[in-house]
Amino acid sequence: MSSNASTGGPFPSPPGGFAPAPIQSNRRGVELLLLGAAVLITTISLVLVEASQEQTITWDLAKYALAYLALMTVAHLAVRRFAPYADPLLLPIVALLNGLGLVLIHRLDLADQQQAQYLGDPIPSPDANQQVLWTTLAIAGFVALLVLLRDYRTLARYGYTLGLAGLILLAIPALLPSAFSEVNGSKIWIRLPGFSLQPGEFAKILLLIFFASLLVSKRELFTTAGKHWLGMDFPRARDLGPIIVVWIVSVGVLVFEKDLGTSLLIFGTVLVMIYIATERVGWIIIGSGMLLVGFFFAYQAFSHVRVRTLTWLDPFADYNDTGYQISQSLFGLATGGLAGTGLGSGRPSQVPFPKTDFIIATVGEELGLIGLAAVLILYLLFIIRGMHTALAVRDSFGKLLAAGLSFTVAIQLFVVVGGVTKLIPLTGLTTPYMSYGGSSLLANYLLVALLIKISDAAREPATPKKKPAVAAPIAEAPTEMVKRA
Repeated sequence: MSSNASTGGPFPSPPGGFAPAPIQSNRRGVELLLLGAAVLITTISLVLVEASQEQTITWDLAKYALAYLALMTVAHLAVRRFAPYADPLLLPIVALLNGLGLVLIHRLDLADQQQAQYLGDPIPSPDANQQVLWTTLAIAGFVALLVLLRDYRTLARYGYTLGLAGLILLAIPALLPSAFSEVNGSKIWIRLPGFSLQPGEFAKILLLIFFASLLVSKRELFTTAGKHWLGMDFPRARDLGPIIVVWIVSVGVLVFEKDLGTSLLIFGTVLVMIYIATERVGWIIIGSGMLLVGFFFAYQAFSHVRVRTLTWLDPFADYNDTGYQISQSLFGLATGGLAGTGLGSGRPSQVPFPKTDFIIATVGEELGLIGLAAVLILYLLFIIRGMHTALAVRDSFGKLLAAGLSFTVAIQLFVVVGGVTKLIPLTGLTTPYMSYGGSSLLANYLLVALLIKISDAAREPATPKKKPAVAAPIAEAPTEMVKRA
């Protein structure tokens, strides 16, 4: 025994000679501090925008800052109460991205109002007000999921039901008339008077839950040895059924809804989940080959795929029509340069749809390469913390679900940034947590709520089971197999 313990020093041991285990901190204080920093950054950014555009401070600043502060406080209290051991970085990262998105939407609102005044048109209502409303609904969904979902593992029991619901949500826009489903050439909406919904945003989460439960329950189907070729194990032909179904669904979304982004998102995420579950490169090679075949077929058969591809290859060939959007995006990124023009000092409204599909171009123009890199690092931290949760959680379903949720954000971000920078063809996906829109914001807050629930289970300290004081009766004792020597 140490001298401190024997002499009653600062760390005396209790009778028996063993010090009690330290109480594990849930680090909610760290989360609260980081949320405060996110609120501060958002408020300062709003001040910079107002000062640049209006040369004065309006009440809109206080309105947005106070609403944002109240919503993040509610979210923090919900996590503190219903997921006390969750990763303290997940919610602050999402809050900061959401806040920056609100700042940029407000900045673009001011540009729209100035343009309307110059042209003598009616002043449009600010979209930032609507974004605050969408954020309120998203936080309500976030809190409801934390409260109602006591154990995320119960979702595995309803995997097939949730998967069917996801397929139905994907199919509804394709079955509706174009007047109720088509926007900018893509049939991905449910449009009703005063209400619009993009069901694919929710379908991706439901399908992730389904494939996580399927991979856990049918793991032997995906890991059965097939042919060994070029140092890699490839699956048997009769075991390719699940990935063929996913391929058909992805091609169907591409063909009937003209939505390349969702098609890539679903197929890419499922392919990564299969690789994580099996650790076999053969699945990646086969899946990538199927993806190329599907794209080649779509390019030959459908004009909208050819237009997207030709615009990607040379946007300046038809600058005034199909190439205008991506050309303006490239001009804006070039104008921003390294440090950007400054919040409120650029001309991001020259790019079509700067609040939704091309909000990343707004970031690049006004915050420059440095600001855009900082935003991408925030997303990278979120993805890394999600993968850390997948590694730390104890059950296979939680591992696959957390990995799938993290990778779907990574793939969506790659598709969005790749399209804006002309790395890949444009797809029409929105930037998670930043773009204007209710469906995307609500679905992605549900996504982070699921990650927080899994993280809470992964980080929760194990409580040792108490041994019964009296031996159990024979009738209640576990059955043991006794073998003859």
